Amino acid sequence: MDGKIIEGNEVYALLICLSILLFASIVVSQPIPADKSQVEAWFNGIIKPVKERGKTLDLELVQAETEPRIIKSVPSGNAKLVIISIGPGSYKEKIRIERNKSFITLVGDPKNMPNLTFDGTAKQYGTIDSATLITESSYFVGANLNIVNTAPRPDGKMVGAQAVALRVSGDRSAFYNCKIIDFQDTLCDDRGNHFFKDCHIHGTVDFIFGSGTSLYLNSEIFVEGDPEGDPEMAVITEQARQSSSEDTGYSFVHGRITGTVKDVFLGRAWKSSPRVVYSYTEMDEIVHPGGWSSNRQPERGDTVYYGEYKCTRKGATPATLEKFVKQLSDAEAQPFLVLDYVEGTKWLLPPPTVPN
Repeated sequence: MDGKIIEGNEVYALLICLSILLFASIVVSQPIPADKSQVEAWFNGIIKPVKERGKTLDLELVQAETEPRIIKSVPSGNAKLVIISIGPGSYKEKIRIERNKSFITLVGDPKNMPNLTFDGTAKQYGTIDSATLITESSYFVGANLNIVNTAPRPDGKMVGAQAVALRVSGDRSAFYNCKIIDFQDTLCDDRGNHFFKDCHIHGTVDFIFGSGTSLYLNSEIFVEGDPEGDPEMAVITEQARQSSSEDTGYSFVHGRITGTVKDVFLGRAWKSSPRVVYSYTEMDEIVHPGGWSSNRQPERGDTVYYGEYKCTRKGATPATLEKFVKQLSDAEAQPFLVLDYVEGTKWLLPPPTVPN
């Protein structure tokens, strides 16, 4: 064979070159900083516009971002970015963005945010379809919006009084600077990868629920008390993972838990294997000393994945937490502290601004 023999140093150099070619377009998702003041710079350093990182993003997203349109309605099968600017004021209507209408962005003015309202209840529509805003499509973005269900607060007596403000059922959906407001079942974080940043979520019981895989960054959770006074009825999350083989769960990082009630549970085991982690979270003393609930089913303590990592303030009480709650090590917390938790480096873009 009349071929050239490649020496050891040349093999090493060749491997280095191949490594550069293979990994040049991959963004490494660095952990969210422990110092909250550094989070914005961290985020802006990774999540840059399409022109600066097109090769690292989903191809269909890059194509959709080419020649975006600002229009009043969206056709079925949409494959281009559509930005819908919503002016100040209140809009009472039920909004549903169907699965075949991807790449839609709803954006309001951060200085005068529009109110999207409706008063649907579970009795009228079923729980998940009672939402004021329902997003079923992929690559949805909502920014600077007040999303509110104005149905009366459940009194513990009326059947079907629970009501949803927002249901997110599409993959790769992001919300920036949104207020999501209701009482019971406020946010149906239904399915898919989702990202919430600088949001405010207001509710009473089970008000972040579903089978989503979601990262909540720098977001405030405000809890109101339940009028019936049942201590099991002041609950933030009801994540619906049913087995350890399901790759779903909620990660809350650098948030704040506050409210007007005592003995709030951070989550309860509605299904057998929920996964919820709070990291660097400021917890007011409203949090129950035990922190979490097995939903009065002790056997679920063996199957839940409830974790905390370096949380602060009076509500963070590691010594009194239920035995099934994990105080995570640095290594255990790492997967919940990166954008890769929601595959974010492939699809997240900077928050949209109001078009000129």
